[in-house]
Amino acid sequence: MRLAIVASQFNREVVDAMVERALARAKELDVRVTTVVRVPGTFEVPLAVQRLLERSDVDGAVALGAVITGETKHDEVIMQAAAHALIDLGLRTGKPVGLGITGPGMTYKQAKARIDAASRAVDAAKAMHDLLRGL
Repeated sequence: MRLAIVASQFNREVVDAMVERALARAKELDVRVTTVVRVPGTFEVPLAVQRLLERSDVDGAVALGAVITGETKHDEVIMQAAAHALIDLGLRTGKPVGLGITGPGMTYKQAKARIDAASRAVDAAKAMHDLLRGL
């Protein structure tokens, strides 16, 4: 499998660790990471994923980010929009997208504790890739 990783730059300390975790898991699964793209925030992740899924050298993608709560409901709006867009991309392209964006409603401490969501996103993308090949 050839996998692209798209990660938010926002909450960089958390997301950098998520990228490292995703790369390590991909290596364990013998998944080739073709590219790692960093975008400004979680809101921008779906557009980059879309562009990458259009490429013939990409079989699937993993979306990474940490949507930490603030003083408004912004985290809920961003997370819902990103998740919806990523589901649509998988359906439209027929290529799997692993959701490794954590939140909403998290504190920074909770975000740090959920870094392994990146590994699970790689697992999900790989499992769906293998499943879809057999259907």
